[in-house]
Amino acid sequence: MTDINDMRNVLARIQALENKIGRQVFQLKGLMSVTQAINENVGADALFEMLGRYLSFEIQLGKFTLLFREFHDWKIVTTAGADNTHFDSATIAPILATHGSGTRKLQPSENPFIEQFEYGLQVMHKNIPLAYLFMGNFKQSDDLMGQLDFITAVTNVVAVAIENKRLFKEQLNQRLINREVELAAEIQKALVPRKLPHSANYEMSSIYKPHFAVGGDYYDVVEFPDNKVAFCIADITGKGVSAALLMANFQANFHALVPRRPSLEEIVREMNAAVHRVTDGDRFITLFLAKYDLETRTLHYINAGHTPPFLIMEGEVVRLQNGTTILGWLPELPFLEIGGICLTSEALLFSYTDGLTDIRNEAGEDFSDELLLEFLTANAHLPAKDINEKLLLYIEQFKGNQPYPDDITVLSCRIF
Repeated sequence: MTDINDMRNVLARIQALENKIGRQVFQLKGLMSVTQAINENVGADALFEMLGRYLSFEIQLGKFTLLFREFHDWKIVTTAGADNTHFDSATIAPILATHGSGTRKLQPSENPFIEQFEYGLQVMHKNIPLAYLFMGNFKQSDDLMGQLDFITAVTNVVAVAIENKRLFKEQLNQRLINREVELAAEIQKALVPRKLPHSANYEMSSIYKPHFAVGGDYYDVVEFPDNKVAFCIADITGKGVSAALLMANFQANFHALVPRRPSLEEIVREMNAAVHRVTDGDRFITLFLAKYDLETRTLHYINAGHTPPFLIMEGEVVRLQNGTTILGWLPELPFLEIGGICLTSEALLFSYTDGLTDIRNEAGEDFSDELLLEFLTANAHLPAKDINEKLLLYIEQFKGNQPYPDDITVLSCRIF
């Protein structure tokens, strides 16, 4: 009788082992199906749905809710048999933060949503919580640890695969954005003059350093056959591609207007209307526009809210600030004054954007207008190109390891 009972026990154990192996084979087949779906690039929603079916049918989990992290919120992505009416992402986030990675038995909780579950699994990815699976009602409790191992494996596979897909998509989008920025930078460089004009009566030199790949500064020079030259420097609000687009529009309008030889007032008023029409007052442009007559040696200009350039002549300094308000702010300019000056001797006209005087050194001191003027008066006798090259060295020494805070554009004009 004892032998028969022993035999029955052995057969029972064999049968239990066969059942366990059968379940594990069935579970492995389900895991392989999930892996195959990942390899076939199935979308996130379909993978979450497949994971839900796997937990319900292959694992026979009676109750579960899977949360997936989206930015700073937790979102339910698949669930079965659970009461999710009390789920609140803001309330549950601090609780999940104390859980740590892996699977563990849940402690009694005052949170009514958590209280219905027995186990919790948190999936980590690069030390960041990625997903959380709440579990309860295990229908096959004879091999609970084995079930938890399978659940941990398949949930990690699905969650990490979806996160990797998201990261890959972000990288792809970033590459496209970077390429767009590169193209915008190339276009922007083509909009500013590659070579500045010079004659026996004047010479020009520029500095053009966008803060990012694409900046918001602009300058231009147009020569006329009757010994006149027009030039401008502008600072467009904003950065990046939007600033480049507005700059391209500004450049197109400028080159459409100037060859018609309108007055400075007409140019500025039409440019203001064009900027306001495009931006509806949300963006604006500061502009310094000047026209120099080589024969009469007269300089006329309009300063539209721009940093006033320095005019240094015979040791005297004049700030060229007559003009009007910034362009694009209002549909019509409320006032406008044309500045004029006769250059009776050699002079330096130094125009720049405010990114130059926004530079700071490691002691927190600004590269102020006073420092800039001190530099210019000491070097006003040099050729325009030498002034700019020496200025770049000077500000590099001044700022030390501090970064450039903004775009920097300079247009230096020596008049003989």
